[in-house]
Amino acid sequence: MAILKIARAGHPVLKRRADPVKNPKAPEIRQLIADMLETLADANGAGLAAPQVHVPLRVVIFHVPEARAKEADGEAAEGQPLTILINPEIEPLSDARESGLEACLSVPGLAGLVPRYSHIRYRGVDHEGRPIEREAKGFHARVVQHECDHLDGILYPMRMEDLSTLGFTSELGHERVEES
Repeated sequence: MAILKIARAGHPVLKRRADPVKNPKAPEIRQLIADMLETLADANGAGLAAPQVHVPLRVVIFHVPEARAKEADGEAAEGQPLTILINPEIEPLSDARESGLEACLSVPGLAGLVPRYSHIRYRGVDHEGRPIEREAKGFHARVVQHECDHLDGILYPMRMEDLSTLGFTSELGHERVEES
């Protein structure tokens, strides 16, 4: 396993649509996932997409720590274990959107308010080719949408409606904003 270099805003790999994974069980995909897991742990983030580590494939990994979910969504919120999602698709389940503070490993040190669908269904396969289909609300939905945006060449500032909310995490008083 290896800790991979994270691509930063402006790099061409972050500007393009990622390619579908043909064989989720292929050895090179398993290695990519292992390296992404190590990179995510090292960066202490909530999620990571393959384009963020210079690989233009439709692979994301994420988790939702229970404490962070409760902080964002209230006491009833649940965390989400580490999930490997290959060739994901997202379906909004309502038109309702919520704005929330987001940060990104590819846009280090900054955060801003981003509107996201508050209730989604996502589907894809895991690294064994097993189907995954889940509904997500609140922070869980936000993390999934953020990571999947990377697969379409979208960084969170492109989703912001008011750029005056973009700022350095240290200035916003949120030094520990969850990055993905």
